Amino acid sequence: MMQQYTANSYLFGGNAPYVEELYEAYLDNPGSVPDNWRAYFDSMQNVPAVDGSSKPDVVHSSVIASFAERAKQGPIRVVTASTDPDMGRKRVAVTQLIAAYRYLGSQWANLDPLQRQERPTIPELDPSFYGFTDADMDIVFNISNTYFGQETASLRDLLNMLRDTYCRSIGAEFMYIGDPAEKRWLQEKLEAIRSTPSFTAEKKAHILERLTAAEGLERYLHTKYVGAKRFSLEGSESFIAAIDETIQRAGEKGVQEIVIGMAHRGRLNVLVNTLGKSPQELFEEFEGKHGDDLPSGDVKYHQGFSSDISTAGGPVHLSLAFNPSHLEIVNPVVEGSVKARMERRGDKDGAQVLPILVHGDAAFAGQGVVMETLNLAQTRGYGTGGTVHIVINNQIGFTTSDPRDARSTLYCSDVVKMIEAPVLHVNGDDPEAVVLATQIAMDYRVQFQKDVVVDIICYRKLGHNEQDTPALTQPLMYKKIGQHPGTRKLYADKLIAQGTLPADGGDKMVSAYRDAMDAGKHTIDPVISNFKNKYAVDWLPFLNKKWTDSADTAVPLTELKRLATRVTTVPEDFKVHSLVEKVLADRAAMGRGEMNLDWGMGEHLAYASLVASGYAIRLSGQDAGRGTFTHRHAVLHDQNRERWDAGTYVPLCNVSEGQAPFTVIDSVLSEEAVLAFEYGYSTAEPNTLTIWEAQFGDFANGAQVVIDQFIASGEVKWGRASGLVMMLPHGYEGQGPEHSSARPERFLQLCADNNMQVVQPTTGAQIFHLLRRQMVRQFRKPLVIMTPKSLLRNKDASSPLSELAKGAFQTVIGETDEKIVASKVKRVIACSGKVYYDLVNSRKTRGTTDVAIIRIEQLYPFPHKSFAAELKKFPNATELVWCQDEPQNQGPWFQIQHNIFESLESGQRLAYAGRPASASPAVGYSDKHNAQQKELLETAFAKLKGFILTK
Repeated sequence: MMQQYTANSYLFGGNAPYVEELYEAYLDNPGSVPDNWRAYFDSMQNVPAVDGSSKPDVVHSSVIASFAERAKQGPIRVVTASTDPDMGRKRVAVTQLIAAYRYLGSQWANLDPLQRQERPTIPELDPSFYGFTDADMDIVFNISNTYFGQETASLRDLLNMLRDTYCRSIGAEFMYIGDPAEKRWLQEKLEAIRSTPSFTAEKKAHILERLTAAEGLERYLHTKYVGAKRFSLEGSESFIAAIDETIQRAGEKGVQEIVIGMAHRGRLNVLVNTLGKSPQELFEEFEGKHGDDLPSGDVKYHQGFSSDISTAGGPVHLSLAFNPSHLEIVNPVVEGSVKARMERRGDKDGAQVLPILVHGDAAFAGQGVVMETLNLAQTRGYGTGGTVHIVINNQIGFTTSDPRDARSTLYCSDVVKMIEAPVLHVNGDDPEAVVLATQIAMDYRVQFQKDVVVDIICYRKLGHNEQDTPALTQPLMYKKIGQHPGTRKLYADKLIAQGTLPADGGDKMVSAYRDAMDAGKHTIDPVISNFKNKYAVDWLPFLNKKWTDSADTAVPLTELKRLATRVTTVPEDFKVHSLVEKVLADRAAMGRGEMNLDWGMGEHLAYASLVASGYAIRLSGQDAGRGTFTHRHAVLHDQNRERWDAGTYVPLCNVSEGQAPFTVIDSVLSEEAVLAFEYGYSTAEPNTLTIWEAQFGDFANGAQVVIDQFIASGEVKWGRASGLVMMLPHGYEGQGPEHSSARPERFLQLCADNNMQVVQPTTGAQIFHLLRRQMVRQFRKPLVIMTPKSLLRNKDASSPLSELAKGAFQTVIGETDEKIVASKVKRVIACSGKVYYDLVNSRKTRGTTDVAIIRIEQLYPFPHKSFAAELKKFPNATELVWCQDEPQNQGPWFQIQHNIFESLESGQRLAYAGRPASASPAVGYSDKHNAQQKELLETAFAKLKGFILTK
């Protein structure tokens, strides 16, 4: 078998001379070989030689030359190191055996409390696979390439050490990690103690107390509120010990703030036993009592909470994120919140702020947002210094427990191998092993600032919820569960047998916890009262404000000119592309007032004025630096750069001394995770203008869960305010079904309770005032902007610089053509967006003078007063036509029809002009697009027909 391996391996066979040549070059100069080969040869230097020595290898050519010279002097006498010619093979086999247990030992680990499956056959873990027999068990080998604390060991002892380390209650997976230092660190952590905890009696008692609290709460609720949904943690009680240990150890390591994201399984337990929520408050929620401060509210197992907990390293602020039932969607929200907190503290590596994500096994393997979030972990714009993932692996989804149906991977955690995160699988019935695995995971995160997973294999005692009967579909599993005494009982009995706990110690703990529940109190209150966190954000100035509150968004002309100079200046030795050079020259002319400013310059001056005033800006999205339509150019690229990771310049980072940060991020190709991340960021940082830009507005539907469950409803459900801005390119220019519509109808359908703002600006001045209004006005609601495409370069959509020095964002823009005499107007056309310019041009072509055109720039909240005021300017108008680019069943028409009708005078009629209803947002054929565009313009000016409302 070894012969077959060496003949076919890429390191042997016909490639051997090439590899030897590479190795010679490496020994002479490590930098002379490709990176992947250098990494491989580096790892070889850490493997002891056959004789056990650890001296580094030297260039072979000099050794060969020395032997050649010696041969000229006479015959060379060979000395045999061993009398056993097979010993060399056995030494190699021992090394292979050690590697096999490091790679595959987890598959033999004792992980399942229910013992439902037999141990798989893995030949590589059997000594006989390498030719060893019982006669070899007592042979002593050098094992200095391990961390067992001894240079040699018999094969028998080595096997025991390997099995203790990799095949007992902890099954570790980490050998796929590319960094040798990380692998060595994990090997040492595990092998030095053989993955066996050695806790003090006090520590063991604390673990039991946590298990008692976890079990005690569930059983108390089960008897007090029979049949009520709570998504019980029973069978997974070790999780409470794990999260407690994570928090305490994080505090010891200097972490001061932790944000936790988890679904509903065990959430009530975490609220009470970890974050310190009052049991009495929880009981009142079960009894239907609630405050009236929220328009909607939410069920108790979606609620968030925050508190300050005492640890050995000092107080730690805990925040449990609010979340909906959409599993795993809270993950990127948590990461965004953590990122905001890190930046507020100046914590670049996550040393002070920690994200903890708690997963269910089925959701961890099944939900795509898990992969999307993991993909953010090591990126510059979204990295949070490593996340501690804890999987409550109860080996069943809703009713699916057969692994042939649950996933296509061996473990539910296999998705994390894409970022080379180590996984510590651990038996939930061994609470000490669970705590040990948690300690190692936390230490790894601190050491390497990377994600790590603790996979607690346990079981679910009850159904998916308490009204479910799981034995209907899982009779065998629930027969075993019915016979299981419970993790707390097993551990209490173990401590009693050890003499660590008195015979009645476990029962006393149970009684004490139940007494505390009867009193609506904690047995141990971990919360620090009246602790003031200097990094906490005060949201009070932004609450209970109205969208109609005024805001001074104008900027003095002299300051605008200064800012324009700064955003159009590049370093002398920086060579921009000729096309960008033209853009910068035009923008400089706009800043001098020599040209009207376009959308890109209006946007730039808004950002520049905000950062100069102390408002930070965070802009992310696919192609956000350049802009999908090459209109932004916030990041400039040196055409003479010599390194791939250098040669960029961001003018908005160089606006003035002491300015606020401007951050622009070209995001990964993801909508759902990135938008959720930015939402999470915005909920933690009201003083930063947080913007997510879609590549095309249509693509936002890939993040619909985020829009529905967080952005639109987060405040009315949970009281979580957000000032997030969504920029969604929108406009019908013949680009087909997926590149035309940002689906304004979907956002307008979600609008109620003044929950967000939906706007469609049409000039450079409008976007300037709108972006400034979002920060200067102390009003934090999500802002959805239907941004233009063709209008980015349309001269008609440009604005004089003076409009930025006066005025404000106009929710409605009335008729601007002085040739239109108000008293002669018979029809008013109301519209929003790009179609306005099509209508103006069509009116001009027709020579029509009795039709006025009004732009509604803010679709929600609907500007009733402003719109009605514009209509009253035309006292003889009897007809109002709503004109839109979108099909009739899409766009704003059905959502704002009632608002327009409300503003009509008695006898006035309301009609529609636009594309006919369609299942698709837009047609894919250019001739059909053009025909539809011509038809809707004809309809806007023709005699009223079709659907007409008369007031």
